[in-house]
Amino acid sequence: MPWIYALAGLLVGAVIGFIISRLTAPNYKKQKNLYKDLETAKFELEQQKQELTDHFAQTAEMLDSLGKEYTKLYQHMAKTSSELLPNMPEQDNPFAQKVAQQNSAQNSNDESLEDAPKDYANGATGLLREEKKEYLDSPEQSTEKKAS
Repeated sequence: MPWIYALAGLLVGAVIGFIISRLTAPNYKKQKNLYKDLETAKFELEQQKQELTDHFAQTAEMLDSLGKEYTKLYQHMAKTSSELLPNMPEQDNPFAQKVAQQNSAQNSNDESLEDAPKDYANGATGLLREEKKEYLDSPEQSTEKKAS
C-alpha cells in the first residue's frame, strides 16, 4: 500500500512540476505572444482583403453609373445641338457624327451576334458523323476494290 502512495505522489509531483515549468519558462511566454500576434495579423489581413473587395465593388458600380451618365449627357448634347442649330450641316456637327458612328457600331454588333462563328464546320464531323465505313475481310476484296 505505501508504494501506491509513493506512485501517486510521484505522479502529482510530475504534473505540478510540468505546469510550473511551462508557466515560468521564457520560451513558452514568447511562443504564446507570437501566436497571439499571428492571430491578430491574420485577422487584420482578412479585414484588409474584405475592405479591398468592397472598395473594388463600389468602384465598379461608380464607374458603371459614370459611364451611363456620360452616355446620357452625350445623347442630350447631340439632341440639343441638332435642335438649336438646325441649319448646321451634319458634317460640321461633331455630335451628329458620333451618334451616327455609335448607331452603326451598335447595328454591326447586333448583326454579328446573330451570325454563327466562322470556325464551325458545316454539318457533323468526327465521331458523330453518320458515314458508312467499308470493312475488308480478305486480301481478294482489297485487290477488287483497287481495280474498280
